[in-house]
Amino acid sequence: MNRRASANCRYQPTCYEHAANFYTHAGMALLHRLSDTRWERFTAWVYGMGLCGLFLVSTVFHIITWKKSHMRSMEHCFHMCDRVVIYFFIAASYTPWLNLRELSPLAAHMRWFVWLMAAAGTIYVFSYHEKYKLVELAFYLTMGFFPASAVTSMSNTDGVHELAWGGLIYCLGVLFFKSDGVIPFAHAIWHVFVALAAAVHYYAIWKYLYTAPGVDSLLNS
Repeated sequence: MNRRASANCRYQPTCYEHAANFYTHAGMALLHRLSDTRWERFTAWVYGMGLCGLFLVSTVFHIITWKKSHMRSMEHCFHMCDRVVIYFFIAASYTPWLNLRELSPLAAHMRWFVWLMAAAGTIYVFSYHEKYKLVELAFYLTMGFFPASAVTSMSNTDGVHELAWGGLIYCLGVLFFKSDGVIPFAHAIWHVFVALAAAVHYYAIWKYLYTAPGVDSLLNS
């Protein structure tokens, strides 16, 4: 990141931050343009907003952290939002697969349940923020892996390998996420893993759900 902005001047992102901000927004627009049905467009918006929200909230939180001596209450608020948005990002990342692929009747309920899990995670963050860190990590991992059981039940499994690779990259990144104060630049390295995993998942969604022939149309609810 660049130095914080001086008074009356806006923050100037680095070229990497500009690229992340651009591609997360442009990526949502691309999926929306490739959509053939309202259900696909709605799914593109949900996934895109989850993707943009993650990077936006994280960026704002880290900018505010530079000025925490003057903005402690706002820093605390955005720290909680930074944790909350991860739950909704996980739910949004699964949404294209759960909405646009045919699932078994039992697995189809996961498209709604994953958002209930995100809501439960939000309640947990605002109730026990930073109090039980291992429990919080367990919540993230459970939400990351549990919906995968529904995805693996799809009759069409194209893209599942990329989905699994992205999940593995996230898991490897968690090692750095929990290594602040142990490994230099651990949190920055975690950000790199998140960006890489998100890129892998976006590629899979774009290739197999929005551009591949025979993309499933609107499913019965």
